[in-house]
Amino acid sequence: MPWIWNAAGTSARWEDDPPPKPAPAKTPVPAGRKGTLVALVGVGAAAILTAIVPQFEGTRLVGYLDPVGIPTKCMGDTRNVVVGRRYTTEECRISLEEQLVAHAGPVIACVPALAGRTYQAAAAVSFAYNIGTGAFCRSTAARRFNAGDWRGGCRAFNEDDAGRPQWVTAAGIRLPGLVKRRAAERELCETGL
Repeated sequence: MPWIWNAAGTSARWEDDPPPKPAPAKTPVPAGRKGTLVALVGVGAAAILTAIVPQFEGTRLVGYLDPVGIPTKCMGDTRNVVVGRRYTTEECRISLEEQLVAHAGPVIACVPALAGRTYQAAAAVSFAYNIGTGAFCRSTAARRFNAGDWRGGCRAFNEDDAGRPQWVTAAGIRLPGLVKRRAAERELCETGL
């Protein structure tokens, strides 16, 4: 059997051997993008997050108190808020990007297998954006994802093991917006499973 050489003449295989499988394509991180949302969760999840989080949070250009009294601005940002202050659209866009990055890093760190799972990563970061990264990393959802139970992790976004709603209250008050958000995050998370 003759050898077949590659075009560069640097490697060969037997003629009847199957050709080598190409290495999986990696999405290159553009220069200057390390530490960005795209670098952390990928292009697809970043696009989903920048679309859904503003839908869930709404956009308010004036600092305000949320339904449970937490000072909030822009698209759910609770950092450095001055109630009554006007924020520009650009300030809010930057705020959203910074907060998504600040939440995505810890989420991927506590559930490394989310990397490369577009829908599950987007759902998990959205969930953490709302409940906090510490709460996410201690959650049943994170534990199940780490155990490889993707469906169980997605279900845990809005339902406990007994089938009761969870993660839909703030300060003990059941909020219709959280009920809808958790259902949407779960549906997104279950995409492709």
